[in-house]
Amino acid sequence: MPEMKTLAVSVALAALMFSASAQAAGLPALKKQAVAGVQARAKLAQQMNDKIFSFGELAFQEVETSNYITGVLEKNGFTVTRGVAGLPTGWVATWTNKTGGPVIAMGSDIDGIPKASQTPGIPWKQPMVEGAPGHGEGHNSGNAVNVVAALAVKEIMEKEGIAGTLMLWPGVAEELVAGKAFMVREGVFKNVDAVLFTHVGDNLAVTWGKPSGTGSVSVEYTFRGASAHAAGKPWMGRSALDAVSLMNIGWEFRREHIRPEQRSHYVITDGGDQPNVVPQVAKVWYYFREQDFKRISDLYAMGNKVADGAAMMTDTTVEHRILGTAAPRHFNKPIAEAAYANIQAVGLPKWTADQQAFAKAVQKEVRAEKQDGLATELKKLEPPAEKPESGGSDDIGDISWTVPTITLNYPSNIPGLPGHAWPNAIAMATPIAHDGVVAGAKVMAMTTLDLLTRPELRTAAKDYFTKVQNKDEHYLPMITAADKPAIEINADVMAQFRPAMRAQYYDEAKYPTYLDQLGVKWPTLERPK
Repeated sequence: MPEMKTLAVSVALAALMFSASAQAAGLPALKKQAVAGVQARAKLAQQMNDKIFSFGELAFQEVETSNYITGVLEKNGFTVTRGVAGLPTGWVATWTNKTGGPVIAMGSDIDGIPKASQTPGIPWKQPMVEGAPGHGEGHNSGNAVNVVAALAVKEIMEKEGIAGTLMLWPGVAEELVAGKAFMVREGVFKNVDAVLFTHVGDNLAVTWGKPSGTGSVSVEYTFRGASAHAAGKPWMGRSALDAVSLMNIGWEFRREHIRPEQRSHYVITDGGDQPNVVPQVAKVWYYFREQDFKRISDLYAMGNKVADGAAMMTDTTVEHRILGTAAPRHFNKPIAEAAYANIQAVGLPKWTADQQAFAKAVQKEVRAEKQDGLATELKKLEPPAEKPESGGSDDIGDISWTVPTITLNYPSNIPGLPGHAWPNAIAMATPIAHDGVVAGAKVMAMTTLDLLTRPELRTAAKDYFTKVQNKDEHYLPMITAADKPAIEINADVMAQFRPAMRAQYYDEAKYPTYLDQLGVKWPTLERPK
């Protein structure tokens, strides 16, 4: 009997491999089907892009966004698990065809930027709701890319009998780098063969190895002292705000003697109640960024020392809480090369004269260094820089050290914008964003088919991950088993602005596009006279 079971398993595996090789032989035809399938869903891509833009939700409060995306997926046969990894707006959606196939995960971020509300299609500052958040990084677009790509691939898998699982998931609270490390810790990606991540950009591009940028740790320091009348008996008080001020001053002096590649910044989130009361509680929120795990850890330890010193000088106490972390990113070479071949096949959108004129108007408004409009040439896939530049962080880094991963940038925004601000929202519900989403979805669908039907690609990806990426450096989680997601952040802001924002939600049943609903003429290039 054991021999018969072994034989049966061997036969099944052989059949699966034969099926995969046969599918790979017909891969060009499958990719043509995928491109056609995405194009046929271009309207859904536009609707999803515009709908999520209209929600404009901040980190940890992406309630409408998650409900909407999971609703679309459930209607299309996906099984959704909500509240994953202690994230109320986190979820995992899966669909499986047959048995024994690979698991390919598609992810993209969903949160917006504070005070970035902006009327799309208007090339100057015009908030939809004054002071409200908005999609000032374009995170409204990535799940439109992924869902449309997944539905096109699902249709092909059913038709062609391709075994495998499609898994979609959101980047919760990426703007706080505060979600993905918890998903990794809870084993969300344990059985995944590859992760294809999407992020808005101004070109159709992919990289491998270590890109420019940093990893980071986000920490809130809370100082506690004693209150007293600030004029009557200040000597009886112990100012927590003084401690925060001294920590910040101390860090500014310490900064001179740290590598220039580091990046660190802070905001005071609680400076006391009123001037005539010595603050008994004060809080400051720091980001510490560096380019490798050890240096991030060392920088964090320096910050803790400075905080302890400030507490000693003011006779206060201090405690710190990690709010988020992002590992330095490392992207998979074999998967990136496969994706780049698909990028070359798809190419950049054929931008219209109106799209180019609008992009140049926005660039002029923000005084961009170059004002030559949208990209017309693909970036090359090149080896990583010997010495990558410093810069921002993204918690996709944690996943990239857990499973072979790439990030696909797709051209839904305009070159030369400042980032994390209202100008980056201007184009994100316009034909520029819509065309960029469709281009990105075509590449995603084609690359997913590569991973599903080419076992040798999955093997090469795993070999690179194991033998190259992890040869000299290994994942060092910054969060502990005791750390919990800071899901209370932004709840008060969204409670304040959501009623006014809700009145502006996109109604795709009534209006062809969000611009139509808002009464914005395309393209608007100049202010009314």
